[in-house]
Amino acid sequence: MRRLKPVVGVPADRRMINGHPFHKVGEKYVRAVTEGARCIPLGIPAVADQLDVDELVDLFDGILFTGSPSDIEPHHYEGEPSAPGTLHDPHRDEMTLPLAQSALQCGVPVFAICRGFQELNVATGGTLHQKVHDVPGFHVHKEDPDDPLEVQYGPSHEVSLVAGGMLRGLAGTATVMVNSLHGQGVAKLGDGLVVEAVADDGLIEAFRVEEAPGFNLAVQWHPEWQASGNDFSMAMFKAFGDACRERMNERQV
Repeated sequence: MRRLKPVVGVPADRRMINGHPFHKVGEKYVRAVTEGARCIPLGIPAVADQLDVDELVDLFDGILFTGSPSDIEPHHYEGEPSAPGTLHDPHRDEMTLPLAQSALQCGVPVFAICRGFQELNVATGGTLHQKVHDVPGFHVHKEDPDDPLEVQYGPSHEVSLVAGGMLRGLAGTATVMVNSLHGQGVAKLGDGLVVEAVADDGLIEAFRVEEAPGFNLAVQWHPEWQASGNDFSMAMFKAFGDACRERMNERQV
């Protein structure tokens, strides 16, 4: 049967609820895939020991690496041990890092957001600042958890879009305002990555893998939040969705 819409894999977080492990995908990401990219989202459970990454990549027309409250375990990028109380999700790490590598190599369209942005950086050999706000020269990029969600996800700071880059073309402007809800950030950029956007303090806010055979884009902010009401966010999801449709059509010939 010929499919009419592309299928996008969305890696899940693993959370314990009442003593049982659950694999969770945020609805805001699901809605951005359906409304912005016009694709069908399917969750990918964080059970890397039970699933073959290459087989998974072959199932999908695109993969959306989402944000999450958890941080990547620092041993994946030879970082110092995390501060006590840091939330980690080792099951997600075990799934997403090899999944990102395989997807990029195979030309599967990839869109990565916040933690996903950090995952792509680590998967390509980059490193992270574990607490950006403790690094001299950088601003506080975290949200205030006591604020209402509308404030947490509201415009926070300006980013400059690199001339000639994908995001500059999608936005049609040199700068845009974005939200900011992250404690970690890029320390060393991964191999083969090119910067697409930078915050006013110099922190890298977006990049892409230049030599990857397929569409890919990674942003540190959260374009999935109320995406349908933001032209720039919709442009990003549309570009991702168009790339997914192209892959789907090529595979159905």
